[in-house]
Amino acid sequence: MLDIINVSKSFNKGTPIQKNALIGLNLHLDKGDFVTVIGGNGAGKSTMLNAVAGVFNIDKGKIKIDGVDVTKTPEYKRAKYIGRVFQDPLKGTAGDMWIEENLAFALRRGKTRSFKWGISNKEREMFKDLLAPLDLGLEQRLSAKVKLLSGGQRQALTLLMATIKEPKLLLLDEHTAALDPKTAKKVLDLTDEIINKYHLTTMMITHNMKDAIKYGNRLVMMHNGQIIYDVSGEEKKNLEVSDLLAKFGQASGGEFANDRMMLS
Repeated sequence: MLDIINVSKSFNKGTPIQKNALIGLNLHLDKGDFVTVIGGNGAGKSTMLNAVAGVFNIDKGKIKIDGVDVTKTPEYKRAKYIGRVFQDPLKGTAGDMWIEENLAFALRRGKTRSFKWGISNKEREMFKDLLAPLDLGLEQRLSAKVKLLSGGQRQALTLLMATIKEPKLLLLDEHTAALDPKTAKKVLDLTDEIINKYHLTTMMITHNMKDAIKYGNRLVMMHNGQIIYDVSGEEKKNLEVSDLLAKFGQASGGEFANDRMMLS
């Protein structure tokens, strides 16, 4: 479902502050893979997701989604393949629009626009059915403006919007980092439920090593723009946080000072 082939990307090329963010990166995801991605600050995690999403042009290599070469395809055209949830709960929704309007926009993504806009009763019932399992009461607030929702409610809504069309690829960029622990767990459990229900191919960046081990069928560790560890199956299930810390220690020459990951 996803092939990242020998991809390299540098920022501020030719200057004293040049940053080689990705260096000959290779990654293959089968359909239905749920991959958690961990790594220290500046390891290249978000750069990898942005490269896949088409936020910028890569310097070298190829990117394929479901066999289609999208290397030179602009971001707005890749959107038909990709669902994405960002770290900032405000990013994935339109605050001044109603809950049902946000969901309607997500439902009609990729369809030809017409003068007809009204939301049908059938669509409203579908939205209620989608929202009810969240246990947040949002199914009773379809005409509420999204900006009135809490961060957790808004992120849960964003997740539904990103997956309502069952994308070929779901990208989660630390999508629970801005939430309190209780809300983060609720959103993560919802994420896991949706991914398993629709068998979505997913990459999820996280700084929480316990979450990286608990969720998904595969774990990838990045360091200095490359993948240094790729584990799945029983080996992943049997991992401990101490194992990941040891791997980070080896990769960084014995020093590990990523406060966010240590605190997680």
